Amino acid sequence: MEKENPMRNIRIEKVTLNAGVKGPGPELEHAKKILGLISGSNVVETKSRKRNTFGVAKGRVLGAKATLRKKKAEILLKKLLEAVDNKLKASQFDDYGNFSFGIEEYINIPGVKYDPEIGIMGMDVCVTLERPGFRVKKRMVMPGRVGKRHVIKKEEAIEFARKRLGVSIMESGD
Repeated sequence: MEKENPMRNIRIEKVTLNAGVKGPGPELEHAKKILGLISGSNVVETKSRKRNTFGVAKGRVLGAKATLRKKKAEILLKKLLEAVDNKLKASQFDDYGNFSFGIEEYINIPGVKYDPEIGIMGMDVCVTLERPGFRVKKRMVMPGRVGKRHVIKKEEAIEFARKRLGVSIMESGD
């Protein structure tokens, strides 16, 4: 009987909730409020990094985001997947094992009530997966590369989502 290598286990590194708005103002405050309510964590403003073709100046506020890690991330992710009926398309997974999906209205999330002050607002959910040993690419001293065979492939991420999160994967045409 062959033992499974513990370094090959896939885990959730982080779950990031993003809500884009036109700029600073009441919409940004509503986005920060709803992301804080859903995530229960710190919410930060996202800013443009450079002037782009749409004429948005560098440093201008474009939205808000909240990041969750470890057990909190997994609990919230299962709740957020219920908002999309535990269904994802294969096209929502990238080649490195990460996936993302959108929630059209925050009231689709179980346990979240409609707030007339905020109105209707959607958000994006981005999930980053990792394996033990991925720290080598992030460390300050002597950062390294993750080996080709250790990188998470799209098929492995889909299998992880099916087994661990109970997600059904639809083909892109569905």
